[in-house]
Amino acid sequence: MLFASPTRDQAIALAGVFQSCRLVETVATTGTCQSRDFATSIHSLFEQNPPSTLAVFGELDALHLGVDSLKSVLADIRSPENANLLRYVLGVLYLQRKLAHNRAMLGKVASGIDKARLQAEHFSRTHPNVIANLADVYLNTISTFNFRIQVKGQPQHLQQPDIANRIRCLLFAAIRAAMLWHQVGGRRHQLLLQRRKVLDLVGDLRRQV
Repeated sequence: MLFASPTRDQAIALAGVFQSCRLVETVATTGTCQSRDFATSIHSLFEQNPPSTLAVFGELDALHLGVDSLKSVLADIRSPENANLLRYVLGVLYLQRKLAHNRAMLGKVASGIDKARLQAEHFSRTHPNVIANLADVYLNTISTFNFRIQVKGQPQHLQQPDIANRIRCLLFAAIRAAMLWHQVGGRRHQLLLQRRKVLDLVGDLRRQV
């Protein structure tokens, strides 16, 4: 069976998935992350009708963490160091498919993001109140699926409400990027059967950031 070759847009969207998932891992284990990287993920949630794939994330340089993480996993998919990251990514791709087939929930997600957008106009997109609002949208929609991503980290961080909200928002952003990846033709078989081609595309992106 012949498959269409992966594209640059697919690589960009997939880097978005990996970036948010890497941030989930970082926040869960350290309690913090780079503010610019976090802002990129939150920005992507509000970009529902972008003029381009890259516009979802702002600019290519804003995806440096995702590009590096994707490159690391594709280069050595069995590396123990990437086990949690890969588990989060595969969980996100599964939840994206579940969400895509649930029109009622998609409507709730869109409505919740619209309300958060109005709130962000008075504060900022990364204000704690906006983050808490987005986290509630995630809790009341995607988090109601039977399958949930089990986040591993330090209990002292995971038990803090603000950090838990940030992690939910990052998972939300990862699923949004996975939705974008699927919309531009991305499919799971590419990670297995066309890994070298995807890695070449990621290498090109890495040279541009």
